[in-house]
Amino acid sequence: MNSEPQTDEAAFREGSGAAAVADAGPSAAPATFRPPTPATGEEHPADAPLSIHDMTVAYHRTPVLWDVDFDAPEGRLIGIVGPNGAGKSTLLKAVLDLIPIVSGRVTVYGQPYRKQRHLVGYVPQRESVDWDFPVSAVDVVCMGRYARIGWCRPVTRRHKAAAMECLDRVGMADYARRQISQLSGGQQQRVFLARALAQQAKLYLMDEPLSGVDAATEQAIIAILHELRAGGKTVLVVHHDLQTVPQYFDYVLLLNMRIVAHGPTADVFTKENLRKTYGGRLTLLDQAAHAMARRGRE
Repeated sequence: MNSEPQTDEAAFREGSGAAAVADAGPSAAPATFRPPTPATGEEHPADAPLSIHDMTVAYHRTPVLWDVDFDAPEGRLIGIVGPNGAGKSTLLKAVLDLIPIVSGRVTVYGQPYRKQRHLVGYVPQRESVDWDFPVSAVDVVCMGRYARIGWCRPVTRRHKAAAMECLDRVGMADYARRQISQLSGGQQQRVFLARALAQQAKLYLMDEPLSGVDAATEQAIIAILHELRAGGKTVLVVHHDLQTVPQYFDYVLLLNMRIVAHGPTADVFTKENLRKTYGGRLTLLDQAAHAMARRGRE
């Protein structure tokens, strides 16, 4: 592996957002915004961990996700991959009702998210968190229990013990009383992963949990994600390093405003599909092809 993997942020700083979409061919959204026909959901399995039915999301009538239709298979570790501005984070936020959708429907195990929020664990991007908020690491993890016990219920010793177990699982038990603002970026990311674990969810949504962390933290997080998958959980992860996709994920969703392709990594993470997703930027695609070839020899 190269000592400094190139991320989509570095490769696309000259052509992110609208330019990247324009190069992407079939994945680009129509120039004129017209909300699509409402989804019926007739072709989606009722018990899928996550079903997205013909979903469109727009900011100020400019579509950022267009006609997204996807069922997450159960017990998979799914990498959500695409260029900057492709709508990867927006996809997770729409599922979580953090932003409104123009049309379509989202269900979690057959029900709207608001009825199933206790089944969903979320790890946000570090950049979206107010790290100056005066709270300890263990208190952050205890917040993961609120989806089950309710926001008005007190956190008991049993819940604190469960939070400490989750901190220990991510190697952060010794920092339980430390203010979250005093931790390093990698340590903060581990704490938020512990919060998601404390929720005891069935479906996990993680927005770039490996961004900006050191190598040891990255491997620790990946080990936990693999444990979750082995336990039958479904995990969706926004990821930016194409070289590690074949190693980390068994299922891939390629996204550039629309879904370009999704399926088992060995079938979908191909140079042709990456060209459709990223618009043919050869340096990055050649790195991904090298990673796929290396993975095939292991």
